[in-house]
Amino acid sequence: MSARSDRQAAREVVGAYHEGQLAALVDRVGAAIDNFREGQLDAFGVDRALFQYSRAAKELWKFCNLGTPEITAKIIRDQPAVDWWERGAPRRR
Repeated sequence: MSARSDRQAAREVVGAYHEGQLAALVDRVGAAIDNFREGQLDAFGVDRALFQYSRAAKELWKFCNLGTPEITAKIIRDQPAVDWWERGAPRRR
């Protein structure tokens, strides 16, 4: 493969990963909103979920965009899965 096609393939891997992980984060927010509507969670609980989503989505974006696509794709393929929701958890005091 040429360098150009390698880079394009890496971009596709990273893009698919980013979209899939982002969808999983959005599902967590959707579950929190559903729980609020069902009376199982108060507005503060939803706010915490939204805050955690925001932090997690930012960490995911940084991971997917700050390195070269080839290196990021290799990390995606070779390293254990990252729990982005946990990465977005507020720091415990």
